[in-house]
Formats: sequence, structure tokens, C-alpha cells
Amino acid sequence: MQHPAAPAPWIGRQIRQLVDRRGHAWLLQGPTGLGQYPLALALARNWLCEQPGPGGACGVCPSCHAIEVRAHADLAVLMPETLMIELGWPLSEKAQGDIDDKKRKPSREIRVEGLRDVVEFAQRTSARGRGKVVLVYPAERMNAIAANTLLKTLEEPAGDVKFVLASESAHQLLPTIRSRCQLHTMQWPTATEALAWLQGQGVVAADAERLLRAAGGRPDDALAYLQSGRIPSLWARLPAALAQGDASVLASLTPAQAIEALQKLCHDLLLLASGAEPRFFVPADLPPPGALAARYKALSDWSKALSKSARTADHPFNPGLMLEALASDARRALHLP
Repeated sequence: MQHPAAPAPWIGRQIRQLVDRRGHAWLLQGPTGLGQYPLALALARNWLCEQPGPGGACGVCPSCHAIEVRAHADLAVLMPETLMIELGWPLSEKAQGDIDDKKRKPSREIRVEGLRDVVEFAQRTSARGRGKVVLVYPAERMNAIAANTLLKTLEEPAGDVKFVLASESAHQLLPTIRSRCQLHTMQWPTATEALAWLQGQGVVAADAERLLRAAGGRPDDALAYLQSGRIPSLWARLPAALAQGDASVLASLTPAQAIEALQKLCHDLLLLASGAEPRFFVPADLPPPGALAARYKALSDWSKALSKSARTADHPFNPGLMLEALASDARRALHLP
């Protein structure tokens, strides 16, 4: 049986910190791209493992194999249906039938029907004798009815069941849900760890730094950027192209993606204008700091305009015209001497 790939170093550290701690419910919280889902799955795998060690699950027992093939009878996974399909988790028979029959599209939120299945799951006897686990990710995608259904189960768990909730916006969860979980804040990797991990995932060294910067230091997001094909080639040429008014540099992006990229660029330009180091871009790709000091007000106004545009980014009247307008605003803000 093939042993699953070793977790990233910063995830491995957190597994070792958490596996022996007591409690029936955990909430893993932090911004996107830090590995909430891999850590939640690693905890579930450890709790159900037949031969767990100090570093987590063995990875080779029948229980670990059942999780690897998405078929463990004592693990219930609650995710939006779109994400379950993406990550290879099977939907319930009814949900799959509705989608196959085109009665509805896969849900982007965690449906209350899934929570009701979990209530019934929690009351069953463990199939393998190691207890049961419920994994919820991203937990903030529960609607109000689903959240309240989970709350009742968290308050009065039936039998030997553990919960691990993973969230990228924990502030959106009900305070009563947060209060019933032991909290764990996701740890950031060092830049050296993240760059080495990205190269281990097949990212060439020359691109790794730009990817990591574009993702704000979040390795999972950096890898997702690479897989999208938008970065790093776009990232390297974005500042100079926009300064020349070249709207084609945004052509491969949706309005929401374009605004996110422009907000990161504007953020770094304001930092440079203030004498600080940029966060999202390699300094060599940006204008010299001396040229930006006189543009501070223009950059501040641009930042406010981008925030306003972000509120309607998902529903623009004409995406093409919006991208042209965004490029035009960028050129005005970047009109350097």
C-alpha cells in the first residue's frame, strides 16, 4: 500500500502539537492558503488510525487507506458540493442524483441536508471501533440553518464523535460555535520553508519567490496561482504594462481577479512611497521609490477607487469595459515622471 505524501513542514509541526490534545471539537482558523484543510484531514486521519504514532497517523493501515480512497465509514465530510467534487469526496446518493438529473447545480454552501445526515451519523456505532470524526470545511460556508443544526450537535455530542472545523473566515461563524470548540490559529511557514516546499511541488526556483509574494506568503495560494496559469509571468510584467496603459495585461483575468491584483500592486506602491518594503511584488519589478513619493495622493485615491470597484466586481455590466477602465485608472495613478 502506498504511503501518502508527507505533509508540508509547518503542517507536520502543527499535527505533532495537536494530536495528543484532548477535546471533542477543534476549530482551525486563519487566512486562506495556510493549509487548514490538510491539517484538518491529518487530524481526522490520526484520530481514526489503527496505529497512530507521535507524528500522526501511520498512513498504511486499513483505516488510513479508507480515508485515502474517500471511503471511511467513520468519517463524515461536510463541504460545499462544488468543493467536494473538486477534492474527490463522494456526495450523498440523493444529492448526486439531483445533480445528475440537472434538477439543480452543485451547491457553493454547506447545505442543511448534510448537517442532518451528520446528526444521524453521530448517533451510529463506530464501524471500526476508533470513534467517529466530522470534518467541516470551510466552516464559514454553512448557512444559518446549517450552523444552528451543527451547534445542537456540538452542545450534546452523541457517543464517541470528534469534530474538526476548518475556517478561513472564523469571524463569520456563530460565536456559540466558536465558544464550543478549542481554537487553533494556523501557523505561518518561514519564507525558506515555503520556497523549498514550492520547489518540491515542481515550481522552478526563478518563479517561486514571485508566486509566494503574489500570494502574500501563503504557500497553498501560491501553488493555486501557478496552476491557474496567471502567475508568475503576469506578475513580473504587470507594473510596467499598466504604467504604459496596456490593458491587455489584464485580459486573462476576471474583474474580481484583476481588482485583487491591482489592490496588491497599489498596496506595494504605497509602501514604497512611504519608504517601506513591498510585500506582494519583487522590488525589481516595481518603479524606483524616489519616483513614487510625489504620487502618494494619486496612489491613495486609486486605492479608494479599487475598494469601491471591488464591491461590484462579481456583477459588472460589461467585464471588458470594466477591465479597460481599471487599466486606465492604473495608468493615471502610475503616471510617473
